[in-house]
Amino acid sequence: MYEEFHVTDRWSGEDLHCRWKANIVAIATRHADAVDVRFDVNERPMWIALPCDAWLEQKKRTGMVITDQLAAQIAGRYLKQIVEEGYDARREVYTMSVPEVLEHLDAVVNEAKSQGAMPRLPVGIDG
Repeated sequence: MYEEFHVTDRWSGEDLHCRWKANIVAIATRHADAVDVRFDVNERPMWIALPCDAWLEQKKRTGMVITDQLAAQIAGRYLKQIVEEGYDARREVYTMSVPEVLEHLDAVVNEAKSQGAMPRLPVGIDG
């Protein structure tokens, strides 16, 4: 679904190839209470930060956890949305709010149900 996709930049009309690369706990790298999900967008790094509070909220509301695989899908869906809405291509990091994470999580889960399963990670790792 959103681990690797193409999207058209709203302003330039450029086709952007977005590819998931990694999930990194930002506490160690940026001293932020977030999980950073890295994508390459036409081979340029783009980070989507998901606040750790979203994990707590999801556990409270459903009893289920956000897996690494699900976090990558949530961030990818968000990335696709911001590109379509006219994001600032000069920024390398976008931070999602807890409500945004939960909204995209629900949408991703519904899409996965309609497709039969969540795509597996990692993808595109040459062995």
